[in-house]
Amino acid sequence: MNKYLVLILGIILFKYLLNLIVEILNIKYVNPRLPEELIGYYEAEKYKKSQLYLKEKTNFSLIEDTLMTVITVGFILYGGFNLVDGIARGFGYGTIISGLIFLGILMLASQILNIPFSVYQTFVIEQKYGFNKTTIKTFIADIVKGMLIGALIGGIAFAGILWFFEKTSSLAWLYCWTALTVFQLFLMFIAPVVIMPLFNKFIPLEDGALKQTLEKYARTQNFKMQGVFTMDGSRRSTKSNAFFTGFGKFRRIALFDTLIAKHTTDELVSVLAHEIGHYKKKHILKSIFISIATTGLMFFVLSFFLNNPGVFAAFKMKHTSIYASLVFFGFVYAPINMLFSIVGSILSRKHEYEADRFAVETYKKPDAFIDALKKLTVDNLSNLTPHPAKVFLAYSHPPVLLRIKAIRNYAK
Repeated sequence: MNKYLVLILGIILFKYLLNLIVEILNIKYVNPRLPEELIGYYEAEKYKKSQLYLKEKTNFSLIEDTLMTVITVGFILYGGFNLVDGIARGFGYGTIISGLIFLGILMLASQILNIPFSVYQTFVIEQKYGFNKTTIKTFIADIVKGMLIGALIGGIAFAGILWFFEKTSSLAWLYCWTALTVFQLFLMFIAPVVIMPLFNKFIPLEDGALKQTLEKYARTQNFKMQGVFTMDGSRRSTKSNAFFTGFGKFRRIALFDTLIAKHTTDELVSVLAHEIGHYKKKHILKSIFISIATTGLMFFVLSFFLNNPGVFAAFKMKHTSIYASLVFFGFVYAPINMLFSIVGSILSRKHEYEADRFAVETYKKPDAFIDALKKLTVDNLSNLTPHPAKVFLAYSHPPVLLRIKAIRNYAK
């Protein structure tokens, strides 16, 4: 049997089994007894509801993962990629256009396969637990907009990569890395003003005590921003969140309308202080640099796999091509990508603790911050007791009980 086929199937099976084991452990780790810290915030029935929500989401995700794994393996073993390649080549265009058609068909098929799962997740599970506010019209519009934007941005990036690998020398990986880095940075600047408003409305926060307090705190930290905006998160869900977009003087604070409705001014300023902490501690820059570095490594490793006959035989391909090499490389690179993801999650959790500390030390209202975290946890039916393996592999934020414990220590 082809050694690359064995490797690829082994990677797919390993990822599937690892995810299955961790999710089962996470469900079994659920503690039916409400932690003391949340007494008075979580009613007994709502706490039970949060655990049912976790179990139902997890079971459904495992069904989805199982079906998608079976489809992927079957697609590989029965020459599905070669069939798509034949369609792409049948149009008679050059390498770049054929590559775009090849990738476009695969992405479209993936999107179509995901729609039923997304429908069930949104209109059955999220609806059942009181979160969903998405209408059919908004749901369809989101899919169409996402596909068009993905095709435009992804198409430009993919075409550029193909051109560099086809036209340049052995340093093509370096040119691709440089060009893609510039492109990604450009997107980070334009996304807040061009892409995000396509999905949500961002309205300047009305004048009042909240806006004045938020802006006053930002000034005390010498944090320049374009303004504070309310985002209509309630169009899709009752869940709450807050985030920053943009860079330099174009930074803006975005608060979900659901967040503003459920929290006091001190709680909201504490959340803002946490987000400013990420900027002051240079977490955003560190994450960008790490992303750039890992992308460079990916392109460097990729350069050794282009048009590899063994890899193409594993996927039952009749012809080699740079564009198919890029797609197949994703399967081989998966373990390295998983390792980077784990390291990234560890670093992200560390950054969250640092931002929490910044909020406590600068706004000096730890109780308000703790109340905000508790309310967010309850409103979003978050899991209070995730399994350590789940946290290690996938959590970008520390579990809320650990965050609260750390905040109390910072306040001493």
